[in-house]
Amino acid sequence: MELKRVVVTGLGALTPIGNTKDEYWNGLVNGKSGAAPITYFDTEKFKTNFACELKNFVATDFLDRKEARKMDRFTQYAMVASDEAIADSNLDLDKVNKLRVGVVWGAGIGGLETFQNEVLNYAAGDGTPRFNPFFIPKMIADIAPGNISIKNGFMGPNYTTVSACASSANALIDALNYIRLGHCDVIVTGGSEAAVTIAGMGGFNSMHALSTRNENPETASRPFDATRDGFVLGEGAGALILEEYEHAKARGAKIYAEVVGGGLSSDAYHMTAPHPDGIGVIAVMKNCLENAGLKPEEVDHINTHGTSTPLGDVAELKAIKAVFGDHAKNININSTKSMTGHLLGAAGAIEAIASILAMENGTVPPTINHTTVDENIDPELNLTLNKPQKRDIKVAMSNTFGFGGHNACVLFKKID
Repeated sequence: MELKRVVVTGLGALTPIGNTKDEYWNGLVNGKSGAAPITYFDTEKFKTNFACELKNFVATDFLDRKEARKMDRFTQYAMVASDEAIADSNLDLDKVNKLRVGVVWGAGIGGLETFQNEVLNYAAGDGTPRFNPFFIPKMIADIAPGNISIKNGFMGPNYTTVSACASSANALIDALNYIRLGHCDVIVTGGSEAAVTIAGMGGFNSMHALSTRNENPETASRPFDATRDGFVLGEGAGALILEEYEHAKARGAKIYAEVVGGGLSSDAYHMTAPHPDGIGVIAVMKNCLENAGLKPEEVDHINTHGTSTPLGDVAELKAIKAVFGDHAKNININSTKSMTGHLLGAAGAIEAIASILAMENGTVPPTINHTTVDENIDPELNLTLNKPQKRDIKVAMSNTFGFGGHNACVLFKKID
């Protein structure tokens, strides 16, 4: 059967450097750091006392107070970002066939704060099980797409993908395939995460995964820099409206880009560490190019996973060289995690949005906080260091990898 074409017609972003897609883009091109001391809880005894929290976000500015209380922050974020994306798409909810509109969402952890608080409250009591009746529906990872569909009446496929930090990229690829195969006309996709919590910070610190640059947090996320010492935890959400091309054209929708391919692979190597030779990452990028029917030399820009960890950054760049050969030095490579921190399950979504907006605006956002050359990284690679670069981007790739060895890669193309 002939596959349908799939395009992006709406975007929504709630990030540590901007609470709308336009604010987010402004933060990206201006090299804004979202890292700052944590305000949610007392970090005095924590190894890391900073993160990339949302700024000036009040859930009740967007949601009914009673409804907001029934939602963990990760679901609140999902609702706000998806509302923006749906509005941006100009989708007429009274005319669209809601049986053919789905919601496929990504979350690596789900309602961690809800789980943490309920368990702490129980432990502080006398052993009587007094739990909030909304404990379970607030915590479960699938509740975000459930709430999006309930609010809008979308009755197509509805579920959450969970693959750690690759979760929302997996969601994007699932959404792409449902529409390609003709099962849906429109899918709301993306991801959200709210792990800046006592349990989240404590858990990642115990793994030695987080930067401990407490004296200067705004420069702590420094992908590809020789002095990088771990990632900076972030939070927020990204939402994209994926739509069948003819459906979008028939209603006169604005089209941001075409989603031309998705690739998946596994490292099959280690629970948390990347394969040192990047074999899984090589496989996922090759899979994605083959799925899109594109040649390596057609790619202009890669938004890397680039978390600012000593092992991961080098392995990914080695893999890029292995896949793209001599063309690798012609690609604008960057890591927007240098600004947003690492949004875990939401990373793939906000970085896909960054790739699409880079294509639309002809500008590659910078990899900020780079001061010291890493001798293990090929100096011929253009890592878009510290300043944005103008570039006519026809094809953009977004890489996202997760604990457990999960690799996902998505390709976007400027629409003809």
